[in-house]
Amino acid sequence: MNERDYRDEIVRLEELIDELAATIESCRKFILAGRMLVIGGGAVLVAMLIGALPLNPSVMAVAVAAVLGGIVAAGSSHSTAKEATHELTAAEAKRAALIGHIDLRLVSDRGGPQ
Repeated sequence: MNERDYRDEIVRLEELIDELAATIESCRKFILAGRMLVIGGGAVLVAMLIGALPLNPSVMAVAVAAVLGGIVAAGSSHSTAKEATHELTAAEAKRAALIGHIDLRLVSDRGGPQ
């Protein structure tokens, strides 16, 4: 592999790293939203159980759906984030190895304006 190929591969890996970082951030938002659904739905169910809210079947169904949906959203997003983190770590390691193969040159100060 020549130096140009290394540079092209590094650029590709940097794009992949940016995509994976965006995926991880998106997953964090879904995990937070899922947790909020679980807490909100659970709070409504507890409030109905202790009598703070009147028993209403449709509200209870929405609260149960929120709890279950929140669990699913948080769980699947957590799995996706974990997988993306592993891929990100591998891509960063590969990029670092490729950078090590390039003959980097030190740019000297040419005495220009500062």
